[in-house]
Amino acid sequence: MSNVHILQQTDIFFEFDPNQLAQVAALCGERRAGVGDWIFEENSASDELYVIAQGEIEILVDPSLVGDRTGSPSRPTTIATLRRGQSFGEVALVDQGVRSAGARSASHDTHLLVIPRQNLMDLCTRDPTLGFRLMRNLAADLATKMRNTDLRIREELLLAQRGARPTTDS
Repeated sequence: MSNVHILQQTDIFFEFDPNQLAQVAALCGERRAGVGDWIFEENSASDELYVIAQGEIEILVDPSLVGDRTGSPSRPTTIATLRRGQSFGEVALVDQGVRSAGARSASHDTHLLVIPRQNLMDLCTRDPTLGFRLMRNLAADLATKMRNTDLRIREELLLAQRGARPTTDS
């Protein structure tokens, strides 16, 4: 499957015309990973966007990095599993801050397209229509991910409240 075809199936490249997809595909590097291989760790530097061409990626957070109060050792917790056609690492396109989560391969033959931030930003400058579409799609993608995270937090809080309340029998 060509890089253009993979990008065409990715939400953040929605409504890109064939020429725009070809321009983005020309920026792509490739990376392969096996089960358990880290793509990047939480709090590491960020300057690349990833698109899954094949395989699965787990997105993980480490509770100990924000001060686990239980005193028990913690391990990274999977908060999402992504599959072919999905992207991750997109916050790097916005702020170049440290990674807010880690990413690890969850399948034997994961194949990723790797898009360097600066190259993509240069392309957005040269082609403002492409840049607008990318930023609009990126904002929609991040909003969806934020809403999903918000729902997950609300569920966790609800479960914690229910577990903390004593039950009364009538």
